[in-house]
Parts: sequence; C-alpha cells; structure tokens
Amino acid sequence: MTAGTSLRHVLATLGEPLVEVVVAPHGLGVPVSDVVILDPEDPLEASPGDLVLVIGARGRAAAPAIRAAGRGGAAAVAVKGTGAGSAEVAADAGVALLTVGAEARWEQVESLARGVVEAARAGGEAASGEVLGDLFALAQTIATLTGGLVSIEDTASRVLAYSRAGDEVDELRRLSILGREGPERYLALLREWGVYQRLRAGEGIVRIDERPELGIRRRIAAGIHAGTQPLGTIWVQEGAQPLTEQAELALLGASRALAPQLIRARTLPSPELRLREDLLASLLEGKLDAESVADDIGADPSRPAQVLAFALSRAENRQLRRAELVHLIAVHTAAYRRSALVSVIGGRVYALLPDLPEHSDAAVLALAREIVGAARRHLEVPVRAALGGVVPRLSDAVASRGDADRVLATMARGHWPSDVASLADVRAEVLLSEVLAYLGDQPRIRDPRLTALVEHDAEHGGILVPAVLAWLDAFGDVRAAASALNIHPNTVRYRVRRAAEVSGVDFGDPAQRILTQLQLRL
Repeated sequence: MTAGTSLRHVLATLGEPLVEVVVAPHGLGVPVSDVVILDPEDPLEASPGDLVLVIGARGRAAAPAIRAAGRGGAAAVAVKGTGAGSAEVAADAGVALLTVGAEARWEQVESLARGVVEAARAGGEAASGEVLGDLFALAQTIATLTGGLVSIEDTASRVLAYSRAGDEVDELRRLSILGREGPERYLALLREWGVYQRLRAGEGIVRIDERPELGIRRRIAAGIHAGTQPLGTIWVQEGAQPLTEQAELALLGASRALAPQLIRARTLPSPELRLREDLLASLLEGKLDAESVADDIGADPSRPAQVLAFALSRAENRQLRRAELVHLIAVHTAAYRRSALVSVIGGRVYALLPDLPEHSDAAVLALAREIVGAARRHLEVPVRAALGGVVPRLSDAVASRGDADRVLATMARGHWPSDVASLADVRAEVLLSEVLAYLGDQPRIRDPRLTALVEHDAEHGGILVPAVLAWLDAFGDVRAAASALNIHPNTVRYRVRRAAEVSGVDFGDPAQRILTQLQLRL
C-alpha cells in the first residue's frame, strides 16, 4: 500500500462544516493512501486505503457503492445525504461513512483531502510544496491560544486553512469556509472599513467590531509578512466565549511564525502547472520519453531543442524568490517559444526551448540576458544563466541540460566574468573539468609515479608540484614560471629537475607532460 495518512488526520484537517463522521467500525486510525471519485454508474471498485467520494448518489442510492467500497477494503466512503439506513450498511460493510455538507463542492473536498494525503506521503518536505496538514494544525493551535475560531487566508482572500468548528460561527466565516474564499459582499465592507489597508501596512493587530445586523461577530486579525511583502492574513472570530487575555499577543506571534509556511504555500504550483513541471523534470532526468512530452505541449520531437539553466547567486527569502523567478522565466520563454517548459530541479530553474528555428543562438542568448536583467530589475536578485548546447531533437534534451549544468559549475568557480554564458564561451574550462572529474573517479588509469611525487612533495615542504605546474602552464618558459611563483629562475629549474628524478617521469615527452599537467591539477 502506498504511504499516506490516517482517517483521523484527514478529518481533523477538513473538519466541520465540510465533513462529519457517521460511523467508523474500525476506528479513525485506519490508513488513507488515496482519494478516488466514484460515480454509481461507473464500475463499483475500490482498493485498500481509498477514501471514496461517491458523487451523484444520496441516501439508499449510495448503498451499492458503500458495499463495494467495503469489499475492496476502502478506508472510508463520503456521500452527501446519508439517509436512515446508510450507517447500518457501512457498519455491515466494515467501512467508515462520512457525510459531506450540502453546500460543499466535491472538487473542494477532493482537493483538500488529496492535499493531506500527498503531504503525508511526501513526509512534509519543502520540495513537495506546502504541507496542508501543517497549516490546519497551526490554525487549531492559534484557536486554542486565542479562544476563537481561526482561518488563514492568502492575499487574494482565499481560505488556506481553518480551525475546527465551534459554536457561534458567524455568516462571514461559514460562507468563507464553504466557498474557500471570502464572499464578495463582505470583502467589500472590509475594504470600505480600511481593514485590508491596515493589515497590509505592517505588523500589528486589527480589530473589527461586532456587526449583528450583518451577521458579523467581533474578530481580530493580523497580517502575515515577509519583510515588507504581504503574504496573507490570520482571522480570529470570537465565539460564544470572549477571546483570551493573551489572544492579541498570541495572534501577533502566530503571524510571524506563519510567514515561512505561506512562503511555501505561494511556491506551490497549480495542478496543471505542476504536471508540466513534472513532465520537464522527468524528461531532463531521462525518466520520460520525448514523444510523451511533445504530445502534451504541442511540440515536434524531431525539431532542435535547447535547455537553459538559471541559479540564484544569493537572496533573502530564497524559496519565495525562486518561485518568483520561475514565473518570470516562464513569461519570457513562452513569449519566445509557445511550447516552452520551466521546472525546478535541485534548486536550479530549467527552461526547455523546443522547436528551435535555425541560427537561433543569438536570439536565445539575448533571451537569457533579458531574463537575468529582468530578475535584477524587478526581483532585485542576482541570477546566473547558462545555455546548454542546441541538440538536434527533443529526446537529446538531457544532454543539453548536462551542458547547462557544466556551464553553471564553471561560472560558479569564477571562470567567467558575466552572468550569462553558453557552452561555447567556456568550452575549454568545461572540457578540462570533465577530464579532471573522470581522472579523479578512475584511480586505476592514473600514473602511480605522479601519485608518488605528490605524496613525497607533501612530506617535504610541498615545493616541487607547484613548480612543475607553473613550468608546464608557462609552456616550459622558466622565467615566466619563476615570475608566477615569485622565485628565482634557477630555483624553478632545480625543482623541475628534482621532480623528474623523484618521479621518474620524462618531462621531455609531450604525452607525459600532458598527463602530468592533468593529474597534478587533481
């Protein structure tokens, strides 16, 4: 069974008014590993660990789906309108039964439940996006500390998480949770009262008085910020009991603690965008055939392609900046090639340019420079861009990505003065680096005489190897080598001669000179 979470955790995350438990014959600790939608007109099948969402059937009409889910070992079945006999059917089938609020949308329930399962499956890693359960758990903690009903929203007033339902839920909170965003008539009032302006101005508590005629109870709110950049809002509605004495202090602390969580939430792509990112990542890692990618993005797999790689040199709020950089790169590359793809792999941002026309080198170089310049102007972050080689077909994109990675590595070592480089710009440094890497990984082919020379030199002051390297780099020009080392030319001659004696290597032989120069660079 695929790793997942428990039914208890799913219910704690979704909570009322979305979902309620009707019966759970095996308890709430049963594992949930997947979320599936079942239409009664489809084959009634389920697998162990499934949370089955039965759409289009209520009451007795859902009984066959409930029984099928039980036979398949599903963890739970969710329906709208359970009916009098549904609990008995579920108990007999040995499967938990959940009832979904009449006003809730199925896509909303599926999205939330799947987010919990996928977050648990990913183990909460940042690379997998915001851990939905973490936000809900934080909302519940804030509710406990403040004594109120909590919801967390992004800057577009979309509800990201909320605490479990309590008594005295007002109309604003109820409609916000059911619709997953604040209702416009209430949002307009909050804007009119200047609430959002105060929330986005900086840290601090904003108080909203009770408005019984509007169905709004008293609440406090705090903006969530990354520096001066607004990320969202925490709302605390007062319930039947007054808020705690420490509510405002707890809310202020929570607004600060939530900033990293919302940064992660803002970097999570939409399902469609994530699919495209995954396609590119799989292609560039050699896990997916080019034809599958080409078909999805509408590209010709037989046409030339090129990969660009981008790396943030340094930046505060690095994860948020990288997400913004992804959007910036996507806009620029899509303007150049409609079927361009952008993805993040290992902290670097990659852009695939398929269907390249002939003689595109200058245009792609200009594109990379424009992206780097735009990042500097608009995001205020330094970015390096590397151009992989143009490959004849899409299936060779992995090779172009390798080129781009090598170019970035060379730039990071300080071998190129600009923020943009192509393979042609640093080919010699890249080739030397590749040869040295191969030589480093293959001790069997290294000359043992040179290995002995290095060991001898390390035990006797370390003066011979630098002299040999300087002499070889200067093409045998003793005076140039002496100047580089700031020693007398005769000293260079002596040390080179001594190195030949210790190692037994003939520095007069061109092949041995090349091997010496390479191996000593290790």
